[in-house]
Amino acid sequence: MMNGGGAETPRTFVKEVKRIVIKVGTAVVTRGDGRLALGRLGALCEQIKELNYQHYEVIVVTSGAVGLGRQRLKYRQLVNSSFADLQKPQDGLDGKACAAVGQNCIMALYDTLFSQLDVTSAQLLVTDSDFRDKEFRKQLKHTIESLMSLRVVPIINENDAVSTRRAPYEDSSGIFWDNDSLAALLALELNADLLVLLSDVEGLYSGPPSDPESKLIRTYIERVHLGGITFGDKSRLGRGGMTAKVKAAVMAAKAGVPVIITSGFDPESILKVLQGDDVGTLFHRDAHLWVKTKETGARDMAVAARECSRRLQALSSEDRKKILLDIANALEANEKVIKVENEADVAAAEQAGMEKSLIARLALKPGKITSLSKSLRVLASMEDPVGHVLKTTELADGLMLEKTSSPLGVLLIVFEARPDALVQIASLAIRSGNGLLLKGGKEARRSNAILHKVITDAIPDHVGRRLIGLVTSRDEIPDLLKLDDVIDLVIPRGSNKLVSTIKASTKIPVLGHADGVCHVYVDKSANMQTAKRIVVDAKVDYPAACNAMETLLVHKDLVSSGGLNELALELRNEGVVLHGGPRASEELSIPEPASLHHEYSSLACTVEIVDDVHAAIDYIHGHGSAHTDCIISEDREVAETFLRQVDSAAVFHNASTRFCDGARFGLGAEVGISTSRIHARGPVGVEGLLTTRWLLRGSGQIVDGDKGVTYTHKDLTTV
Repeated sequence: MMNGGGAETPRTFVKEVKRIVIKVGTAVVTRGDGRLALGRLGALCEQIKELNYQHYEVIVVTSGAVGLGRQRLKYRQLVNSSFADLQKPQDGLDGKACAAVGQNCIMALYDTLFSQLDVTSAQLLVTDSDFRDKEFRKQLKHTIESLMSLRVVPIINENDAVSTRRAPYEDSSGIFWDNDSLAALLALELNADLLVLLSDVEGLYSGPPSDPESKLIRTYIERVHLGGITFGDKSRLGRGGMTAKVKAAVMAAKAGVPVIITSGFDPESILKVLQGDDVGTLFHRDAHLWVKTKETGARDMAVAARECSRRLQALSSEDRKKILLDIANALEANEKVIKVENEADVAAAEQAGMEKSLIARLALKPGKITSLSKSLRVLASMEDPVGHVLKTTELADGLMLEKTSSPLGVLLIVFEARPDALVQIASLAIRSGNGLLLKGGKEARRSNAILHKVITDAIPDHVGRRLIGLVTSRDEIPDLLKLDDVIDLVIPRGSNKLVSTIKASTKIPVLGHADGVCHVYVDKSANMQTAKRIVVDAKVDYPAACNAMETLLVHKDLVSSGGLNELALELRNEGVVLHGGPRASEELSIPEPASLHHEYSSLACTVEIVDDVHAAIDYIHGHGSAHTDCIISEDREVAETFLRQVDSAAVFHNASTRFCDGARFGLGAEVGISTSRIHARGPVGVEGLLTTRWLLRGSGQIVDGDKGVTYTHKDLTTV
């Protein structure tokens, strides 16, 4: 959790649990046809046996007696009826008779199963009226505690056979109204440490569990979830269903007994709960404190960024430009302290044994702060991208429509091990008028913190420092990804796993790339001196960059001409470890890689031989990541084929893949390189962080069924 004050996380309390009440629902005890679910009951008894062995004090509250009795009595009614009787309408079975028969059946089954596991169980039947008697409550508690001291498992059920209650009800005295509320009442009476309500679904959902849009609620917070949940049908066989369980869980949790609603269909559900696994739905009286520092904190951060972004957009272009120039000056003025913090991060990463490629991305090399400051000044000098009129149309006489560029709103950028990315992203957000939330990798914690402070200190008070929020805990990310009403775009920069996880966890549009598997194809017509220079630069200039060459494709004719060996020798001389595809591994006697789609991010690459440019294109489409791919060729027709047909964000001819960079493209900086096929591909600069707005200027026109309007739709953009 994001408490920051050392408070316990929601599931840590289970370490202290000693006494547990387990309520088994009717839908768990029985199958869809009303017969006993022997497999589920067997798994339940095995879990209780394990808990008993570990010296937990376990009390079971079971449902299912009425359903089992009804199934048994229906059979008895059938065999005792004549053919003539069966032609008549059948009277409904008496519920109390069903309960009397069913209680015997279900207890016999529990006794048989527990006996096989060398566990002794005991039955206690209670009614709601019993609990009016203080002496009864006192004796019940004494009996149950005596049984548990002997490691006997008490199995408790409402005695529906003799209950005087005609229908489930609730009153101010706290008397129970079904087995869920009975379990909650017993948990309070017996000072239980935990109540587990077993259901036929995984927990409490935001809507009916069968609805694909419904989400499992891991922790129930009344002020967040009350009124926002749509309950489905009640229990298939029991009385209450999920509504009754939630009611009982809220009651017990408010009184101090934590409750978890989870699936009774999982054969290890109770053991998972007591291991602290994040299963089911937790009800806890301190849950409102967790949401205050967690979900509300995430929303507050996003809302603050939006409010500050609106103030930023209201500034003149010159005022926004001045903020960027002030940040550039502040970076240079604080270069020494930034380097100290960055060196501490690098030292910690080295001590932790992190990969060299990660450490290379983490380190702010000499001259990096100067380079970043220069990029900020270049960005500030560029034409203001906000409010730019993209198109002007005369709709009708005196009715002018403008399509203008506009900030997206609030951006969430998640990046790994690249503190310089924080500066680039922040500068682009300010130039484009967007609010920003940043989450950097923990390995760059100190670097990110100092850079964030330097940048936000340079933002004037009338805009607000919360324009750029720094997310410091990984736990905050899931909550931010839920905020599709206040966050407008997510840009993940990092591993394939990071990008894939984020895409699967949010409804917010995601822009980014998962891998940088870049190819260089050397055609048979290539100038070999040019080829060697480009290949070496693409791999060696910055091996950890996402635009570094990871695969070298070579035309088959260069095998016999010696070109392949020349290129291999050139790379080896630079310390590059070579791996080969099926053909190249045999030709060069080098090992094959684990995968032909592999981003080394180090001095290593894959080499493969292809028949021609079409084979190279097919290979790239089959094993690439649609990032940046290059052809080295003196044959213009072949080069044009490559440029037109390779479906990547950036495709080059006779130039290193390392040129795929926002600063080198003249964008001033970049928030990342997108391989998504949405509004922005390749290096994403200011333009990729903009959307459009429509401004209509009239003089009192109305539609009125289009009777009095003569549309001209005249394009005045170039006028």
